Amino acid sequence: MDLFELFTFVVFFLSLVGIYGVLALGLNVQWGLTGLFNIGIAGFFAIGAYTSAILTTADSPGYVGGFGLPMAVGLLVGILLSGTIALLIGLITLNLREDYLAIATIGIAEIIRLVLKNEEWLTNGVRGIAGIPRPFAGWFDDPTGVTNLLVVALALVVVYAALERGRQSPWGRVMRAIREREIAVMAAGKNTVRFRLESFVLGSAIMGLAGGLYAHFFGFVSPEAFDPMYTTFLIWVMLIAGGSGNNRGALLGALVIWTIWAGTEYLTNAFAPPEYLTRAATVRMFLVGLLLEIILLTRPQGLLPESQFVTRREERRRRRSDISDGK
Repeated sequence: MDLFELFTFVVFFLSLVGIYGVLALGLNVQWGLTGLFNIGIAGFFAIGAYTSAILTTADSPGYVGGFGLPMAVGLLVGILLSGTIALLIGLITLNLREDYLAIATIGIAEIIRLVLKNEEWLTNGVRGIAGIPRPFAGWFDDPTGVTNLLVVALALVVVYAALERGRQSPWGRVMRAIREREIAVMAAGKNTVRFRLESFVLGSAIMGLAGGLYAHFFGFVSPEAFDPMYTTFLIWVMLIAGGSGNNRGALLGALVIWTIWAGTEYLTNAFAPPEYLTRAATVRMFLVGLLLEIILLTRPQGLLPESQFVTRREERRRRRSDISDGK
């Protein structure tokens, strides 16, 4: 592998890590911050990808398209549509218990995937949508994909900075209180349903952004790209392994798990006998699941545990309590 190929591979790898990092941050808003058990990540991811693809591609006689809008518009509409659908879903499902919410979200995600697969007039069915413009397409040639990486990195930084600020704000403290003891928050006069709905919509909108970035990164989308095994299970593994409730942990989990996934794929393709290549994906998924079990048993808080926020008043109260106890 020469230097150009190595550089291109690194850019490709980091771009995917960034996209999965955005997805993990969206899930962290829902589960890590508020305790919402969403297993419908693939659905919101697909909505963002297909929305941006349809709005930005050239005209096609076989399916809806031909709007030729800028990439920024496609991403923005994908975010808004993902958030709007999450709002409609949340109004119905957020009163359910955690296990029922999980069942509802995974069912809705599968409905979305089947619609994308079968409604050919809208999405071109299993053939997918090609010709999705890359960032700054037509301005200059970029064979390495650096512009893609810069756009993904910019989106990741903006999302991380906004969520980190929100996490440390009074809004974030209410969300964590709902996660820990919702009844106490209700007793304090907070509208917990509204806060839970805000968390669900915000996280889903971020997942829609990740979908749009994915579509413009590859220049092609199809229903197979949104298999729940790869766009839901892996994201949960990334968040749990990195550290649920910690935005930095979510990003670290995305980097570590995708490194393992891509590394094992390279090793199997390079050294496994041809007759075993078709089984490699299953073995890799098993290894990722095994890694998750090991992390849960040995370090359940994740690689970067959630930091504990203690106010000055609480710190003074603890010190007075320690003094009175003679510690």
